[in-house]
Amino acid sequence: MALKTYYEKRDFEKTPEPRGKPQKAHGSSYVIQKHAATRLHYDLRLEMNGVLKSWAVPKGPSHDPREKRLAVHVEDHPVEYRDFEGVIPKGEYGGGTVMVWDRGDWVSLDADPEASYAKGIMKFRLEGEKLRGAWTLIRMKTRDEEQGKENWLLIKERDEYVRTLADFDVTEALPDSAVTGRSIKEIADDRDDVWHSKALEDFTEQARGLRGAKKASFPDFVEPQLATLYETVPTGEQWI
Repeated sequence: MALKTYYEKRDFEKTPEPRGKPQKAHGSSYVIQKHAATRLHYDLRLEMNGVLKSWAVPKGPSHDPREKRLAVHVEDHPVEYRDFEGVIPKGEYGGGTVMVWDRGDWVSLDADPEASYAKGIMKFRLEGEKLRGAWTLIRMKTRDEEQGKENWLLIKERDEYVRTLADFDVTEALPDSAVTGRSIKEIADDRDDVWHSKALEDFTEQARGLRGAKKASFPDFVEPQLATLYETVPTGEQWI
């Protein structure tokens, strides 16, 4: 199962991350998520065969071809993950703040993308909001045997989008969310983006303590409260 490792690493009763499932229709979406976990890094994800192939890039991408950025291949993620921006609770796998830093589509420059991926050298073009142009992912011969992960390199190809690191560091120049414009701190401070299981437990305990309360299944339909038309406005200053 393509997402077996993804599922095994997460408790979906505690994390707001999407459970998702492999997609039958194969798209070409691309996303980079800025992840302030134990260490800040950037997660590159390319949609392939109904899932997001994923690489953790510690230093993030660079438009400078001389900057060969380490990209550690991690478990496949569901396509739904491309829209995830929020906070993974502390203590959960990957605990920290996640931002949709860049998004768009990717186009393989290889005749057979799947064969290129298996071979360990992928050439592609990004059509994102922050990153554009041709890039290469190449698998290194060395392997992190202890973690069972493959080390790759993310390298910018030479084209009209090349810029030296001294001239333009994209991660420093464009640090905020491509979706909401928020900073990592603003996302972290927005607690509405974190799902807390304890809040549900507290509510359940309060309901049990109500005198005369009886346990029942939730009704199929609840009649909405309708507005009533009046010709005069309410008194006081608290109605607006």
